[in-house]
Amino acid sequence: MSSTVDNARTKAKEVAVEDFNKAKALAQSAAKSGAYLYPIKGIFYFLSHRSLWKPLLSKLVPTMTVSVGVIAFMFFFTYLPQLAILVFVNGPIAAFTTVLLTLSESSTIINLISRTFLIQDALVDTFDGVLVARHQTEVLAEGRQLKSGNFNDPIAKLGKLVKSPFEKFTPKALIRYVMYLPLNFIPVVGTVIFVLLQGKSRGNSVHTRYFQLKKWSNSQREEWLKEHTAPYTSFGTVATLLELVPFASIFFSFTNTVGAALWAADIEGNNTSMTELQNPKSQDEVKKAA
Repeated sequence: MSSTVDNARTKAKEVAVEDFNKAKALAQSAAKSGAYLYPIKGIFYFLSHRSLWKPLLSKLVPTMTVSVGVIAFMFFFTYLPQLAILVFVNGPIAAFTTVLLTLSESSTIINLISRTFLIQDALVDTFDGVLVARHQTEVLAEGRQLKSGNFNDPIAKLGKLVKSPFEKFTPKALIRYVMYLPLNFIPVVGTVIFVLLQGKSRGNSVHTRYFQLKKWSNSQREEWLKEHTAPYTSFGTVATLLELVPFASIFFSFTNTVGAALWAADIEGNNTSMTELQNPKSQDEVKKAA
């Protein structure tokens, strides 16, 4: 009997060590890529480039109306019932975790409504506008007509869409979100895991437009995302946390889109190599390596 227990403990330690090493490797990969910084870079880039404000300003009134309505509804009708449940498992921090949960739910609903009905085209214009500003018109030409002439305004240079833009909020994403909700019943750790899982899902969608412009197949996209799980998860986690901010989620949806486009422009400028973002090689070096 004792030998069985000892074997179980040994196996448990081995699994724990293995999981820790995997988590450590993922964290190192995320840190090396610097992907988690792009949502922050997106904020500063957006604020310093007034021409990129046009798509947001054109949708500001309807999206703010939706945001205020959804957040008010969720806190009025769902906060107390969820608090009554979470207080049994989270104790004194239940008020805080319930706020996070309600904001997360509100953000999901707002994104579902706004991305499906209100800001889809505006986000695409923002993403494409950043690529123009970063002189990545060659890859952009695969999915959009560009007006001839010199434009100081990258949004003004955008012509008719050749290809359909971002994927809309999918039923699969909503189902996955509902499946992960019970994690919030686990004090602190459960909420952290929930946000990370949401970040992974969010990260997998930030470059849908870029992959489309690159004409990548589904298998190519999946392979790329699998190979770079940590960077995309780190980007998605920071983006998710920003979009939880009450009444500012739509603003951060646009700045996160800017960050994703900046990241895509850097990847494209570095010969589509994720690991070279910190120390980009010149084209001559890339050719020699090939």
